[in-house]
Amino acid sequence: MARITAATVRADFNDLAAVLHYTRAAHGLGLWASERLLIERFFPDREAPLLEAGCGAGRVTLGLWALGYRQLTAFDFAAELLDQARSLAAERGAETIRFLEADATKLLPSLTAAGVAPAAGALFPFNGLMQIPGRENRRRALAGLHAACLPGATLLFTSHDRESSRTERALWRLEAERWARGEQDPRLVEFGDRYFTDENGRTFMHLPDRAEVLADLAATGWTHRFDAARRDIARETSAVREFSDECRFWAARRE
Repeated sequence: MARITAATVRADFNDLAAVLHYTRAAHGLGLWASERLLIERFFPDREAPLLEAGCGAGRVTLGLWALGYRQLTAFDFAAELLDQARSLAAERGAETIRFLEADATKLLPSLTAAGVAPAAGALFPFNGLMQIPGRENRRRALAGLHAACLPGATLLFTSHDRESSRTERALWRLEAERWARGEQDPRLVEFGDRYFTDENGRTFMHLPDRAEVLADLAATGWTHRFDAARRDIARETSAVREFSDECRFWAARRE
């Protein structure tokens, strides 16, 4: 059985079930309370150019627009989702948002070819970074975002946390034993990966621990500024909790 690759993930995001799921969220859910609070904290200048990675169908992109951010460049590598984002932007009078089809692990050539200037801040919302298979590939994405940003820029992103609860820790101890015996799902790339199917399609996700994320930030030129569980930042609606499991927010600075 072949291991999961970027092509696997791209195909899963372009699948009809996933497109419908993320499009519904873009139209009806909008920004989470925690996202809005941290966006306004870390990106106080609404005139500053922002770069959004993994924009999908535009849920966060159009949320930024609604908050008054106007210099927005957003990219994704799933063409079907990008089509939905462009359609929503046109519907809401946000045609000046620049949408690009680009791969976060090969970012700088795409931005250069499109004439995108360095950003004053960047976002990789809704665990998008962790849907990149392979740690070295995630580090390439972090390094690419670092190169695409100005000194002093903040990167805001989320991840799951496999140490977030006693139950999670117990489950991952069992998973570690499976890996030690060589009995893990052969499609997975490394320990911490999950690949599952539900009514919203197929999803690959890497769940790091805190030490892993801190090491990846340091290795790619980012300085850690902040991290906290979503539940400790804001109380979310039932719709948000249904859309997304508990996650951890991270903010890092480009020195």
